[in-house]
Amino acid sequence: MRTTEEIIQIALQLTREWLFETEVTQPEPNRLDVRILHMEDLIPIIVGLRVQRLGYLSAITGLDLGPEADAMEVLYHFCTGEAVITLRVRVPRHGGSVPTASEVIPSAEAFERELREMFGIEVEGLQAPAHLYLPDDWEENVYPLRKDAALGLPEATP
Repeated sequence: MRTTEEIIQIALQLTREWLFETEVTQPEPNRLDVRILHMEDLIPIIVGLRVQRLGYLSAITGLDLGPEADAMEVLYHFCTGEAVITLRVRVPRHGGSVPTASEVIPSAEAFERELREMFGIEVEGLQAPAHLYLPDDWEENVYPLRKDAALGLPEATP
């Protein structure tokens, strides 16, 4: 079994050998963040991680950078032991989309449905786009995890 350090070193070496344009940082000894600069490289990079057996897809999360940034990020977290490799892709806040990873990793579909439902990021090729958490009659174009979501909740009082 590989150690956390070996996994991170293999992943670092792999990113150096890729022909894909990425920006790689290591925020902690057990973590590697890989910013993917071209959306068309996302699925081939996911396949590369799978071929090298550098972890399982533990989550896909959205990150709203706020209305002023006019962008969001989609993070794909791959874990094995204590090692975490995160792939990051930036999408426009309005009309942003990512290709489905579920053809490579079938369990990705639930994460992708949540991403679509909670952030409004479209997932191209998603087989079952129905809601996971929100009721079917949820107001269109209202995404609860966006920073500017107007949910009609009462404001907190001090």
